[in-house]
Amino acid sequence: MEQIGTFGASPYKVEDLQLFNGTNAETTARALAGCAIIRLPHGGKVADSYRARLYIVLRGALDVEADTSSGMNDGTVSRILPGESVGEQAVLDDTANLFAITASEESDLLVIEAELVWRLIDESNGLARNLLRMLSFRIRAANALLRRRQKLGEFYRQLSLNDSLTGLCNRAWLNDMLPKMIATAQRNGAPLSLVMIDLDHFKRFNDTHGHPAGDDALRVASDVVAAALRPTDFAVRYGGEELMVILPDTSEQLALMVAERLCWRLQEAVVFSDMRLPLPHITGSFGVACLAAGETEDALVARADAALYRAKQDGRNRVAL
Repeated sequence: MEQIGTFGASPYKVEDLQLFNGTNAETTARALAGCAIIRLPHGGKVADSYRARLYIVLRGALDVEADTSSGMNDGTVSRILPGESVGEQAVLDDTANLFAITASEESDLLVIEAELVWRLIDESNGLARNLLRMLSFRIRAANALLRRRQKLGEFYRQLSLNDSLTGLCNRAWLNDMLPKMIATAQRNGAPLSLVMIDLDHFKRFNDTHGHPAGDDALRVASDVVAAALRPTDFAVRYGGEELMVILPDTSEQLALMVAERLCWRLQEAVVFSDMRLPLPHITGSFGVACLAAGETEDALVARADAALYRAKQDGRNRVAL
């Protein structure tokens, strides 16, 4: 960047600068007369990391990428247009600018040193009001941006806990939540049951009809399971073609009834509408286990998995305890 003159010798007027609206233009112009005007080429950066200064855009535009020193920058950029300023917070904090300031086109900037800004604030109530109003607006904008980021973060967090193919909870969710649910059930003396589900002959299904058809079958099965549960129950894609249902406050006998209902609904669900199979259905084997006193999540899952294995050994498309 290069200095091309001073404000007093330039055609620019105080009335065009937002920060000085409502101030005495003649007095302000005299105070700013010796302030430097610098020119930034397109893509040029304000190289000023050692002192607090205020920059006002006279011509062109700046892109300001905030908080570059914190390591938390997410790429959010603010556009500063003619008459607008940047660096107020640095002046008030008496710290170096923590902003990456880049000219989005060739730009002329008025540079006001921190000492002069403070003197003008002392001399002009109008300038103080403008500064407060500007900072208030930026705080509101920053809070709104923070809320949007929080919502986006929650959205991505939820995505990370859901299986992308089926929409069910995934193993990451299970690893986090199942120990908590088991601890709650143990503490309250409440029942909790698991149902393990494995789609029957799924490898043969994939080999015969292809993996896209296998994905369709998984989605159909997952929809059947999710639609049959209570709002307090949870369906998980455990891995591959294996699903899990967590039933809080559910005894073994009631869990058995739930599994029987799921088994029946699954064999009635249609995967192919063009009847490419003799029966266009899929079936599943179900293993049920209810939490025992003092039992860990690993032990409970192992018992449900053992029950599932028995259902497969007994002929599939059935439920075992």
